[in-house]
Amino acid sequence: MNYYLVGGAVRDKLLGYPFTERDWVVVGASPEQMLEAGFRPVGKDFPVFLHPQTGEEYALARTERKTAPGYGGFVFHTDSDITLEEDLRRRDLTINAMAEEPDGTLIDPYGGRDDLQQKLLRHVSDAFSEDPVRVLRVARFAARYHHLGFRVAPETMALMRSMVAAGEVAHLVAERVWKEMERALREASPDVFFLTLRECGALAVILPELEALFGVPQPPQHHPEIDCGLHALLSLTAARRLSDDSEVLLAALLHDLGKALTPADELPRHIAHEARSLPLVEQVCERLAIPKRHRELAIAVARDHTNCHRAFELKPATVLQLLQRLDVLRRPQKLQQFLLACTADARGRTGLEETPYPQAAYLQAACDCVAQVQPQALMAQGYEGAALGKALQQQRLQQLQELKLRYKDSTP
Repeated sequence: MNYYLVGGAVRDKLLGYPFTERDWVVVGASPEQMLEAGFRPVGKDFPVFLHPQTGEEYALARTERKTAPGYGGFVFHTDSDITLEEDLRRRDLTINAMAEEPDGTLIDPYGGRDDLQQKLLRHVSDAFSEDPVRVLRVARFAARYHHLGFRVAPETMALMRSMVAAGEVAHLVAERVWKEMERALREASPDVFFLTLRECGALAVILPELEALFGVPQPPQHHPEIDCGLHALLSLTAARRLSDDSEVLLAALLHDLGKALTPADELPRHIAHEARSLPLVEQVCERLAIPKRHRELAIAVARDHTNCHRAFELKPATVLQLLQRLDVLRRPQKLQQFLLACTADARGRTGLEETPYPQAAYLQAACDCVAQVQPQALMAQGYEGAALGKALQQQRLQQLQELKLRYKDSTP
């Protein structure tokens, strides 16, 4: 029985990039031998075991055979005769197909170290084309290492295009798409994930609502970048500077989907694009099985980001309605997330990446004012039922009116 450190830990160790997980491959062992050594089985499709002390994953060396379209269409084979090189050959990228012996010796049969030095994301073999998830993984690695200068090798991009053309990407399972997308949103350059998918044609299959924004113009006086698709990615980039919360990042990305449906005779203006966006955001979230909390924030930002931008112009009653729609008294974190996404929208414009966004502080102050008005004090005065609700509303509106006056008086 021989075991080797493999995959991301080897890659990132050579790069000097931080990593937390370590995966191992075991060569020359059977499942029975692993159990006898105290390892705990966890794999369903192929034998994977947890180390009895460290809890790290140890997988038996394996090969695979394509039997059906999509991510799940594989038969895996494990045997004590399978070599380390055979196991590494089935991996996606050369930089992920390296191993390390217990003494630190590097095993690199497919040129992964050279590709690290050349900053290339290159597939190991033609077996890459059998698994459409690899298209998403390459795009995610491009997003992770873009700031280091990495790029997708031309031959790998060509292979990804052929996979899209062959319909492989259309067989991806929604949950797996979302898993890769959510991880990509938190990478250093999340916009590169979507640009890479767009370059190979996969974005039009996976996220056609976002693809449809590219080429749609906006008024240059408000959006110097003009293109709606570019604005969506700039907003995502701005959001990533502010947060690593995937709920905020997704909301920033999807907030303007309705602009793709603006009638041609109204362009470059986008009247009522907020209302047009809502069913599209719902459609994306439903199709990709995106969690409810992500969906709720994305809907809120798509619906009310314009109201947030115009916060100083809103009447107190409109501000209160906005806060009530966001359910800020029960869920104060949602307001913070909403304000981050709206700030990212304002800064997701060419040349305006550092623009101040005082609306966020104003709406946070409005939330604090509303929260100060509690029903207990009014109940002590004898209010109850409908009268209590009306009194709460009146006092909160009064607080918001006074806040608006304070902000007006403090403005030069």
